Amino acid sequence: MTTPKIGRLATEPALSRPDLLAGPVKSALEGAGSLAESVFVAPIDASLADTASFCAAYEVSLAESANCVVVAGKREGVEYVAACMVLATTRADVNGVVRKLLGVRKASFLPMDAAVAATGMEYGGITPLGLPADWPILVDPAVAALPFAVVGSGVRGSKLTLPGSVLASWPGAQVVEGLGRPVQQD
Repeated sequence: MTTPKIGRLATEPALSRPDLLAGPVKSALEGAGSLAESVFVAPIDASLADTASFCAAYEVSLAESANCVVVAGKREGVEYVAACMVLATTRADVNGVVRKLLGVRKASFLPMDAAVAATGMEYGGITPLGLPADWPILVDPAVAALPFAVVGSGVRGSKLTLPGSVLASWPGAQVVEGLGRPVQQD
């Protein structure tokens, strides 16, 4: 596959740069077969990893950037966790769509310390590749439709680029209508 050109990112095949990947991401890619051939990585300044700063500095559109948010809820004392992939121009419908899919009364973002401990990834770099196998990956259709999405790499010092179709077909992923809601403008 041709190396994608997105903004000012200098991408290369992800598995050629394991130093730019969190351990769980590297392991997931190594076990992904042909899916891994469509995943690229680019080094970035870790201080610019947050979406708005990253997009401005690397000339990447918010509409090409997808955020992975980890959501949890409890039912009968059991915690259910899911990862949600939404465009940076939207927010996950946590207490509507996600809550219903998890079958819980209330859902909220998994606390930072718990998310980092459970994923083995850095906060601000969590990505669906390499998450615990029992976590569903909910993908907004707008993310699935992207020719290339820019997502975290598990560390703050790099970003992955991969086709939205690869995110949608990743093990444990399902495309969920209505997952992303437009951000309200002030």
